Amino acid sequence: MVSESVMTREVRVAGGVFAPGHLGELTRIVPFEMVDDVLAGCGRVQARVRKLPSRVVVYLLLAAGLFEGLGFRGVWARLVAGLDGLRVPRPSATAIRLARQRLGVAPLKALFDLLRGPAAGPRTAGTRWRNLLVTAIDGTTMDVPDTPANTGWLGKHGGTHRKAGYPHVRVAALVACGTRTILDAVFGPRSQGETTLARQLVPSMGTGMLVLGDRMFGCQRLLAAITGTGAHVLVRLKRNRKTPVLQRYPDGSFLSVLGGLKVRVITCEITIATTAGRRSEIYRLATTLCDHRRYPAGEIIILYHQRWEIETAYLELKSTILGSRVLRSQTPDGIAQEIYALLTVYQVLRIAITDAAEAAGVDPDRASFTTALHTARDQLVQAANVITGTVIDLVGTIGGHVLDNLLPPRRLRVSPRAVKRPLSRYAHQSLRIDRTSYKATLDINLLTEDLTTSPSP
Repeated sequence: MVSESVMTREVRVAGGVFAPGHLGELTRIVPFEMVDDVLAGCGRVQARVRKLPSRVVVYLLLAAGLFEGLGFRGVWARLVAGLDGLRVPRPSATAIRLARQRLGVAPLKALFDLLRGPAAGPRTAGTRWRNLLVTAIDGTTMDVPDTPANTGWLGKHGGTHRKAGYPHVRVAALVACGTRTILDAVFGPRSQGETTLARQLVPSMGTGMLVLGDRMFGCQRLLAAITGTGAHVLVRLKRNRKTPVLQRYPDGSFLSVLGGLKVRVITCEITIATTAGRRSEIYRLATTLCDHRRYPAGEIIILYHQRWEIETAYLELKSTILGSRVLRSQTPDGIAQEIYALLTVYQVLRIAITDAAEAAGVDPDRASFTTALHTARDQLVQAANVITGTVIDLVGTIGGHVLDNLLPPRRLRVSPRAVKRPLSRYAHQSLRIDRTSYKATLDINLLTEDLTTSPSP
């Protein structure tokens, strides 16, 4: 005799045509009331209740950020998959396109503005250094469909074979290094440089913040704008950048100026040793943390490595979520709408991860973003935990899966830079590129003599 098990599941969602408007368990971070307030503030509440109300369209766009490999009708099928027994509409591709056009960009931008931020509490591990919130700025690019409208907005950049296949939109972001949450983000044509876009991020900086940047962000005007908000900076300087020596400190660093900005310059040699050999490089760092006693040079050098957290955030956006795919939308407004939805979904996942990490007292660095993403997808398909009870569970199913699959403490590893998407998938064989990741040891040697200027007499 074969035994049987019978399981029943109760799903609580919004009523009527609003039922498909949810984000699974992530709805607790983006509740109905928040979306409705955003729509009211942007004047995008529907004049009459349609089969696709504005609130539902917002959640559809957010869900599309979780399922970037699907078209919008495929995403809709995921939203209604767990709504057994409910009568829900089956909109056509045209109906979805028109609903997106009616909604516009403003509600998605407003929703992102509500949710962006460090998401770190006073107990969150690894987010602050000497009472400063550690952040980083950097830029990246995303491929968009090659349509006349998108090309007219973004243009096309040149490549080895004349024009590249897809137009590129450039994104610049300010990221909290400890949680990898987004404090602010802007985007525009690739013709706009990273430093040009970065100036639009300055209003989101302020006192109690340390901003890290690579050599691209060492320009005087940008640094002056950032420090004008009360934030501190730590950037790498180009080797040929001449900086006058005003005063030497016992640790080998010295007081200098960049334009009219007073900075402290730290020069060091960093050596990375692996089984494949050793490699050394000179780093010249400039910071507004000029008190050499309060802010030791050795700690600042190690801290600068946190700048790579923004690269990890971009990897999670472009590789883990997008899967290196081209964005869907055929028009500039559609691209803007899609990017804000993508950034919002990334931020919501990071908030869920940070909540769980803080509740468990672990460093968010050990949380797997991939685990959170896949669990969030499962919860959406099941329409699970859409409406929570009066007791709020900061961990939830997503956080529980993350905590059950924590990554080991970080180890120093290096991997050589290489083109990840060559024209030929076999190019690395002919070029003999070593793609091995190596365990490494790090040696930092503070240099007491600057390499580009002589000490003042």
